[in-house]
Amino acid sequence: MATFLYRGRDQSGNAVEGNLQAGNRDMAIAQLMQKGVTPLKIAEQATAQASKPVSLRSAKISAEELILFTRQLYALTKAGVPIIRALSGLAESASNEALKVVLDDISQVLVSGSDLASGFRRHPKLFSPIYISMIHIGESTGNLDHALIRLVGHLEMERETKKRIKSALRYPIMVVSAIVVAMVVITMFVIPSFSAVFSKLGADLPFATLILIATSEFMQNWWHLLLVGTIVGFVGFRQYISTDAGGLWWDRAKLRLPLIGSIFERIALARFSRSFSMMLTAGVPILNTLTIVAGSVGNLFIGKAITSMGDGVQRGERLTNTAMQTGLFTPLVLQMMAVGEETGSIDKLLDEVADFYEQEIDYELKQLADAIEPILLVFLGALVLLLALGVFLPVWELSGAVTGK
Repeated sequence: MATFLYRGRDQSGNAVEGNLQAGNRDMAIAQLMQKGVTPLKIAEQATAQASKPVSLRSAKISAEELILFTRQLYALTKAGVPIIRALSGLAESASNEALKVVLDDISQVLVSGSDLASGFRRHPKLFSPIYISMIHIGESTGNLDHALIRLVGHLEMERETKKRIKSALRYPIMVVSAIVVAMVVITMFVIPSFSAVFSKLGADLPFATLILIATSEFMQNWWHLLLVGTIVGFVGFRQYISTDAGGLWWDRAKLRLPLIGSIFERIALARFSRSFSMMLTAGVPILNTLTIVAGSVGNLFIGKAITSMGDGVQRGERLTNTAMQTGLFTPLVLQMMAVGEETGSIDKLLDEVADFYEQEIDYELKQLADAIEPILLVFLGALVLLLALGVFLPVWELSGAVTGK
């Protein structure tokens, strides 16, 4: 891509000059005309090397910002605004610097003669495989606005699911965090004061008190090693699950967690059903759809099972049979898949499957707080009982001994 120096006049007749990047002189002229500038002189300054993807390692675009951008791009596309002008305008109005840089880069890719999907494909950390594939399908079929509005619905559904999960887990996390803080304070500061008093009295202590004193002494003597071990263990765990084998193990283990494992599974299957339906409706071949969706369900174990479905379909097996072999889908869902295959409306029935899973997710999330609350109460009760027996029982015994004298 080359850099061109230009002089010209804008729509008001005022003289303007500057530089821009384009693949060749004709593209530079076209870019200026799109901006409303009539070029009078264009000279190539230098030829740059092939553009490379913009590095945005620490950049993040929130779900709300991505939804807003997609909705704005849909509105501009539907209104007939040229895509380069639409992206340039959105880049100028973007409040997120990372999004601004990305949109400028995509605009330059379009100016150089590449397609829109190639521009989005340069930023895989910000745009999912489904997002890029829908852009590609919309661009290829001339229905980019339809693809964008479907993406808006897909992104909003993903955002709402994450919000429901965070809302359901907020209370248990706060309670558990408070318990951990309370235990640290009690073992580090409260118990030592009582143990000093008990040691001076020289009386025989109850077993619960001995447990508390031993725990407190261990924490006081080895707290630095415990802290370092916790940090090293956490970092090592994060490093392990970032590998392919570790990520596969962790995603499989998450599905077996009590209370929340079934929620994780239903979320992944709802995402698969909705995404699969959306891709089929857009006209993506079923094998390509399974490959794309397998990498975007958010769970490597379920993604591997979906990949095996693609292998079965490639061998000529029915989709329902390959789904049955995974062991992930309920008989009701498999029956709906079978009816969809027979009637040729599997995309519509998969939408209904996604609705079914989302209703189950809503129900389980509502029941999650009710299920966790008694467990937390029992745990708190046991903790309070241990503290009461360990701290107050020897005090009562000593008081009784003094009174008896």
